[in-house]
Amino acid sequence: MTRSRLYRSGVLEREDFPATEAAHHLADPSVTLWLDFDAPTAGDLAALTTELGLHPLAVASVLDEDHQRPKLVRYDRHSFLAAYTVHVTDGVLTASELDAFITDRVLITVHRDNTTDIDALTARWDTTPELAKSGAAFLLHGLLDYLVDGHLDAVQALDEQVEALEDLVFADRVDHTDLQRRSLRLRRSLSRLRHLAVPMREIVAALMRRDDTLLPYFQDVYDHVLRVTEWTESLRELIATIRETQLSIQGNRLNTIMKKVTSWAAIIAVPTAITGFYGQNIPYPGFGQTSGVWVSTLAILVISATLYALFKRRDWL
Repeated sequence: MTRSRLYRSGVLEREDFPATEAAHHLADPSVTLWLDFDAPTAGDLAALTTELGLHPLAVASVLDEDHQRPKLVRYDRHSFLAAYTVHVTDGVLTASELDAFITDRVLITVHRDNTTDIDALTARWDTTPELAKSGAAFLLHGLLDYLVDGHLDAVQALDEQVEALEDLVFADRVDHTDLQRRSLRLRRSLSRLRHLAVPMREIVAALMRRDDTLLPYFQDVYDHVLRVTEWTESLRELIATIRETQLSIQGNRLNTIMKKVTSWAAIIAVPTAITGFYGQNIPYPGFGQTSGVWVSTLAILVISATLYALFKRRDWL
C-alpha cells in the first residue's frame, strides 16, 4: 500500500495518488511530494530510482532486511535517512526501522509490516501547515519530530517502570528472582533505546547546519534528542543503583537472620551443655540428689535468661 501527498506552493492539494504519477507532478517546480511505501519490492522502487536518481546503495539498504544503525548519508542527488520508531510494552522495547529518501522537493518514507503510525505522522504535518512552504524540509522536520517524540514517550514509559521497581525493592516481601528479571529487562531496553537515540544527535545536528529556514524547529527537535539521551543515561545508572541497593538489602537481611539464628543457637546450647554435664556416669556435686536437679535447672534458666537479655539489648533478637 502506498500513501502520498502533494503540496503546491505550500498548500496540501492531493492525497493518496499513485506513485507512478510522481514524475508528472514534479514537472511543476512549485510541487513538493511525499510518498510512503510499506514493505516495497525492488520493482516498486525501480521507477523512482530512475526518475529521482536514487543511489543503488541506498536502495539496497532499504531492501535489505538486516537492521542498520541510525544514520544520515548524503549522495549526489539525495540524502538517505535510517531511523527507528519505538514502542514500550511491559518494560520491553520494540523498534521498527523507518528509512527515508530526501531531495529538495520529495520525501520518500519506507517501512515494513505497517509498523509506522502514518496517521500520526500526517497529523504532525497538519498541525504546522504554515511551514509547508519550506518544501521537503517541512516534511523532514515533521518526520524527525514524530520519531524523536516516540523516543521521548518510550523513555517516559521506561521511567515509570523504573519507579515501580524502586518501590518494589523496599517491599516487605519481594520475589528477588522476578526483581532481577525485571531489572535486566529494563536495562536491556534502555541500552537498546540509547543505541537508537544517540545517533539521532548527529543526524539532527547535520540537518540544522543544512536548513536555515527551519533552524528553530530543528533546534527544538535537537533539544528533545538531548533530553532522551540524558534521560536514558540517568535511568541506566538508576537501574544499576537499584540493583546495588537490592543486593545491599539482601545482605543486611541475611546478616539479621544470621544474628538471630546464632543468638538462639547460643541460648539453646546452654541447656544442652548443662544437661550433658549432669548426664555423666560419674559422681559429681548433687549426683543422685534432688538438689542437683534444682541447681541444673536454675543454671539453665539464669544463663539462658542472661543471654536472651544480652542479645535483645544488642538488637540481635
